[in-house]
Amino acid sequence: MARYAMLSLLALAACNRAAAPPPLGEGRLAVNGGRIWYKVSGTAGRTPLVLLHGGPGFSSFYLKAFEDLGDERIVVRYDQLGGGKSDTTSDTTLFTIAHFVRELDSLRSHLGIQKWHVLGHSWGTILALEYYRAHPDRVASLTFGSPVFDIPAYERRARELLATISKPSQQAVRVAEATNKYDAPAYQNAINEFYGLYVFRHPVQADLDSSFATFNNRIYTYMQGPSEFTITGTLKQYDVTSLLPQIHTPTLVTVGEFDEVGPELVRAHAGAIPGARYEVLAGSAHITPWDARDANVRVVRQFLRSADSLNAVAN
Repeated sequence: MARYAMLSLLALAACNRAAAPPPLGEGRLAVNGGRIWYKVSGTAGRTPLVLLHGGPGFSSFYLKAFEDLGDERIVVRYDQLGGGKSDTTSDTTLFTIAHFVRELDSLRSHLGIQKWHVLGHSWGTILALEYYRAHPDRVASLTFGSPVFDIPAYERRARELLATISKPSQQAVRVAEATNKYDAPAYQNAINEFYGLYVFRHPVQADLDSSFATFNNRIYTYMQGPSEFTITGTLKQYDVTSLLPQIHTPTLVTVGEFDEVGPELVRAHAGAIPGARYEVLAGSAHITPWDARDANVRVVRQFLRSADSLNAVAN
């Protein structure tokens, strides 16, 4: 057993020596359509981690909690083109999964990282999965936070939850959808009521304000729709559940107890992935890094450590 442990440590050390760590700090990278903002933090040692935020069209402010993992590894947080601190855009030809996959790998190449752990949340889980499909050799593990691998099923769940908000808000949604007018104050109030129950319950106010101040509604509407429960965008028919058994890398799947995505649906997705670990984060809605901060970071930390060990043995 001692010899086996020593071989594992030597393999891990050799893997870590394979490339120099990227420089710490913030930067901007030119990609198709503009420049994306990124931040590299942490310390070299274990395999780096990249964070993929949700939306589409949002930003990475709410993923800051995972920078706590920087005491063991490099953590890369970035804003996808169009949102956050990255350049804005209204070019719909860039609002595609393929664009965001290329953008992500451009960042990896720019930072000189050969292989990294990929953590995606919400829309970011679609990006993480599609990145893995395109570049499996560059992914050390996958963490899917509140995954949306079956948008039609997610939409059905969201419509069920819609029936639990107040009657005036339900009526406002019916009117907006019937008239195709989504800027009415009553519809916006319905969105906020839904958010407070199923999207985030304990937001970090400063980061929430920054998220909405830098939100690109053009991307969100084009790919998702006018809200979390009215799905009209290009992702409406997205369903890759049949591909989940083809994932052959260490995988963690998490979901909030009151998540709009639904623990039952996410449990089924996790069960389709060979060897995946599944965790429900108590008391949390969709934005688990806010609602269950410490538990979420702890679960991801433990998983990444185990994935590092498995990869060391495999190498």
